[in-house]
Amino acid sequence: MTFLSEPLCDCCGYPFEFDRDEALLCGNCLRKPPAYARARSVLKYDEFSRDMVLGYKHTDQTRHAPAFANWMYRAAPDLVAACDLICAVPLHPYRLLHRRYNQSALLARELSALSEKPAVPDLLLRTSHTKSQGGLSAAARHSNVRGVFKVKDTYMGLIQNARVLLLDDVLTTGATVEACSRVLRRAGAREINVLTFCRVVRASNLSI
Repeated sequence: MTFLSEPLCDCCGYPFEFDRDEALLCGNCLRKPPAYARARSVLKYDEFSRDMVLGYKHTDQTRHAPAFANWMYRAAPDLVAACDLICAVPLHPYRLLHRRYNQSALLARELSALSEKPAVPDLLLRTSHTKSQGGLSAAARHSNVRGVFKVKDTYMGLIQNARVLLLDDVLTTGATVEACSRVLRRAGAREINVLTFCRVVRASNLSI
């Protein structure tokens, strides 16, 4: 497995091949800065990590959640320490009923137990039952999740001026965490950071 570490894009956490003294941004973040401040991930999503992640996500291997959360804590202790609360990318109720658990919410609860930071796994709601992001292009992924997230009404006061740590299992194009981050920012969050277990690494992110 390929663990991701410095040098990284200072914003999205994309891994660079060579280190430099100053903070660097990848090409994507230079062209269009995301709504979140920083994103970090534990592992590169590849043939070695894929089965582990898909098993956790789709075949009830929830016993892995404590270990995954521990690795996430070690990968970004600064993001965890800086946050006021931890939340998770939500599933639509129909998908949650089918799967029986939200893999990201389980990670949020485990990370909360490790860090003693409060977790609010249901802070965000998914209001539309969209098609799966798997197999979609980057543009289609962004379109697929546009306008489908909202902050649960009972938590609107909680996130005012809060530093929020948003958790998901895999960062692919960043479309989902970007959509969630925009919703959190509009609702009054001071800062949003993102922490995922894996991320896809594509050459299109290379710095320019």
